[in-house]
Amino acid sequence: MENKDTRILVLGVGNVLYTDEGFGVRVVEELEQKYEFSSNVTVMDGGTLGSKLMGPIMECDALVIVDIVLNDGEPGDIHRLMGDDLSKCLAFKNSMHQTDLLDVLANCKLIGQCPSAEKVVLIGIEPRDYQNMATSLSRELEDRLSEVVGTMLKEIEAVGGTWKERSADNPSEEKIYVPRSSD
Repeated sequence: MENKDTRILVLGVGNVLYTDEGFGVRVVEELEQKYEFSSNVTVMDGGTLGSKLMGPIMECDALVIVDIVLNDGEPGDIHRLMGDDLSKCLAFKNSMHQTDLLDVLANCKLIGQCPSAEKVVLIGIEPRDYQNMATSLSRELEDRLSEVVGTMLKEIEAVGGTWKERSADNPSEEKIYVPRSSD
């Protein structure tokens, strides 16, 4: 059920030029291309924007993030993290991000404008390769992409957003500037 009072930010972060590092961005690209969301949902390619994400984060009531995580699992393992678990496993320090997203969240909390811990969730996936330059995802992550998209849709619903599939009558206007290669 839609809760128009809840401002929801769906944030995919990562660098699409470094294989699995771009997984979060690839998920939000899929969301933008295939689904239309209620007016209280903003889907954002956070790329490697780092501290520039503070504004959008401070303006939301619920934050749903998708990115890679290093949690000693196998490539393709999916994790749902909230609260203190976020700081234990995020891969941001080891990735190509400009600024650690944990630091951005901490700064938003210091200012007093950050969604409460129970309204911040990360859907993370263990990468195979996040250091080699390529615009394709590893086979393990490519195989899990639709599952993670489905998980993100459920998370959006859980915090008060709604969605419907796009059709020829409501195509996406978002352009994908760095398409996935088919290596």
